Amino acid sequence: MSYDVDAVRACFPALRSGTAHFDGPGGSQVPGSVAAAVAGAMTAPMANRGRVTQAERNADDIVLAARRAVADLVAGDPGGVVFGRSTTSLTYDFSRVLSAGWGPGDEVVVTRLDHDANVRPWVQAARARGATVRWAAFDPATGELAPEQVGAVLSDRTRLVAVTGASNLIGTRPDVAAISVLASAAGALTYVDGVHLTAHAAVDVEVLGADLYACSPYKFLGPHCGCVIARPDLLETLHPDKLLPSTDAVPERFELGTLPYELLAGTTAAVDFLAGLGPPAGRAAGLGPPAGRAAGLGPPAGRAAGLGPPAGRAGDGGSEGDRRGRLEAGMAAVEAHEDRLRERVEDGVRALPGVTVWSRARRRTPTLLMTFAGRDAADAHRFLAGRGVNAPAGSFYAIEASRWLGLGDTGGLRVGLAPYTDAADVERLLAGLREWLAS
Repeated sequence: MSYDVDAVRACFPALRSGTAHFDGPGGSQVPGSVAAAVAGAMTAPMANRGRVTQAERNADDIVLAARRAVADLVAGDPGGVVFGRSTTSLTYDFSRVLSAGWGPGDEVVVTRLDHDANVRPWVQAARARGATVRWAAFDPATGELAPEQVGAVLSDRTRLVAVTGASNLIGTRPDVAAISVLASAAGALTYVDGVHLTAHAAVDVEVLGADLYACSPYKFLGPHCGCVIARPDLLETLHPDKLLPSTDAVPERFELGTLPYELLAGTTAAVDFLAGLGPPAGRAAGLGPPAGRAAGLGPPAGRAAGLGPPAGRAGDGGSEGDRRGRLEAGMAAVEAHEDRLRERVEDGVRALPGVTVWSRARRRTPTLLMTFAGRDAADAHRFLAGRGVNAPAGSFYAIEASRWLGLGDTGGLRVGLAPYTDAADVERLLAGLREWLAS
């Protein structure tokens, strides 16, 4: 059955404003079921985690459910899922822990393709320890980061390779699995920034060879927090600074302070929503709980306000039992839908005068960066916004990539597709660009 984008869009209250959102790479819109799960957690009895009172059990159940959900999303181990305020803050935390044993002569590899959140923490950690930074460059003509470009800067002193799963600026999806094989052969760990990739494709951290994999729920229809997924046995070897009375158990030893339970409830709901985007087998049987019932916290709050679909409708992921399989199907459906629309955008932009599209890699997410001969991309951003089309301009913290492309710190206009984007959105974008270029 074809992807029912109308049913998907009906689950997003923000879309009622009429705005066409191409700003998903900076943060997606949120389904009503996610908002209802956050509200349900915040209005239920809640306390620090435990198993004695109902309030303690509510908090504990939310955390354990979120670990299982994120593990299903990336085919990881729930015992290796670490939550934090943001992926950037978690990467800084892990950079300090992983670099504790580095010294002069040791090396870390970063790439010109990455978001600065997977560059600067490692560069600064290496500098603090007297280690050397090696840079892997991508081909600016094609946008490709070939494994051999990373391999060329590896040595037996390489301690870590930091690489993106997909560029948030130009969409390039490097062959992370091949890069990880090279890093492992050199005795190095691989830290993969999966923030942009996770929103657009099914992820399997073992297939990728990622020793540590970072992602952000707010990029895949969830709330604002961050995750790092690693093997529990690897985490057992790492010892961050922590408060004396706080637990030393993995993964809790890396989670400083009380977790945001409401955001974790929303994260589980977001994963369940993605699991419901594939073929409808089983969904009509009402296998899933009503929206807003995350962790059994109460009635389906928000349904009367149109915040979440009833069980069995689009976006309802159903029970946990087969969630990984449904996630693979759901993300395959999302990827096919987004690729169809990406091709339409590319065909339409190709016909416009003076437009350069910098997203050229063979494997890429539905993310296009474009510049305009003699015109400022920021002006296009403002013009489109006035017509209800959100497509921002900038370098989006991928400062090394923007400079490597010759675009300085300015970047270009970024167009990002999402599961809720439809053909009418694309036509509005193209019409707005044509009107702006003709003005």
